[in-house]
Amino acid sequence: MNSAEIITVGDEILIGQTVDTNSAWMGMQLSMRGIRVNRITSVSDRREEIISALNEALGRAPLVLMTGGLGPTSDDITKETLAEYFGTRLVMDYEVLAEISERIAKRNLEMNENNRRQALVPECCRVLANRSGTAPGMLFEKDGKIIVSMPGVPFEMKHIMQIHVLPMLESMSGGRTIVHRNIMTYGTFEAKLAERLEGFESQLPDSVRLAYLPAHGVIKLRLTGSGDDGENVRWTVEEQVRKLYEIIPDVIYGENEVTLEETVGRLLLDSKLTLSTAESCTGGRIASLITSVPGSSAWFTGSVVAYDNSVKTGVLGVNPQTISRFGAVSEETAREMAEGMLRLAKTDYSIAVTGIAGPEGGTPEKPVGTVWIALASRNGVTAERHRFADDRAINISRSAYTALNLLRKQIISR
Repeated sequence: MNSAEIITVGDEILIGQTVDTNSAWMGMQLSMRGIRVNRITSVSDRREEIISALNEALGRAPLVLMTGGLGPTSDDITKETLAEYFGTRLVMDYEVLAEISERIAKRNLEMNENNRRQALVPECCRVLANRSGTAPGMLFEKDGKIIVSMPGVPFEMKHIMQIHVLPMLESMSGGRTIVHRNIMTYGTFEAKLAERLEGFESQLPDSVRLAYLPAHGVIKLRLTGSGDDGENVRWTVEEQVRKLYEIIPDVIYGENEVTLEETVGRLLLDSKLTLSTAESCTGGRIASLITSVPGSSAWFTGSVVAYDNSVKTGVLGVNPQTISRFGAVSEETAREMAEGMLRLAKTDYSIAVTGIAGPEGGTPEKPVGTVWIALASRNGVTAERHRFADDRAINISRSAYTALNLLRKQIISR
């Protein structure tokens, strides 16, 4: 079973009321097991749309995963539609009914007919117990193909996938080994990274694939190896990882979903170093990223959000003449912000960021997206000018991550 399709059911998805995170999670889980997702389809709570999507999906893939439409209300018609599709009837599953009754009783609620209806299942399905909710999953087989219907509530879907579906898929793999390694990079853009890795890609073994997965400036390089000899697959992937570290050591900051803030925190902790931040255009975003890491109090002392110039001068000690002569968004101001924060917090490092996040405030000399980042330590101050984007959210995010990456490079070069 090497391919699959995903169908999500619900008007709330189509009108944008609910973001479909289920498909992304299922797609990742299938990919990790070497199953390619051909298509993801979202349909409304209408019988004909569900049937049409099923027919099309089964015409392309041997595995179809469905979520949504299994609740207790009248608009949840997936179960009835599946019974019709497979030419069967709904029957009461008394084991499921008992589990629902127990769950309702534990919450001190009264069992009603809607709750009882959730224990009705198509007679031909294999029931997949849902210990996280009241709607069971259902597995159907048709012409050698498998259809699994699950609740749309994300934690219920994940429970059924992890307890029932994924173990089944792994048992059907026939002993084939699939190995994934994610190499996390920052500090370059996708086209440039692909250019640097052109020779590497051309020499990859047939058993290994490379994928570029960019998000918010971070580019995840996913190496996937597959084969019947597990030990050889793992060795081959490990060899390719080693080559990546030789080719692009300057942009690799970690592996397997580690965040840049986690990596920086680990480096600071291991080196017994401390950090403070002075932020203007990022409005505390750097401090927020740092403190999202458990234990960050060991290396982070605090931050000053110097949004107004009066805070830059009155708290951080930036010379008013510096701002008057060079502007708040300038190398000189960024340097003095970083130095001032270093004196104030008495840390080993201090990061300062000042820029024009937008959408207004830009000039021909300093357009929106212009950002100065300074890093101060006892050894002096370094500063970098960046031009990011025209979008405020992107500018704030990229400024914060670029500042952390500057610190990361400084620490490892000590």
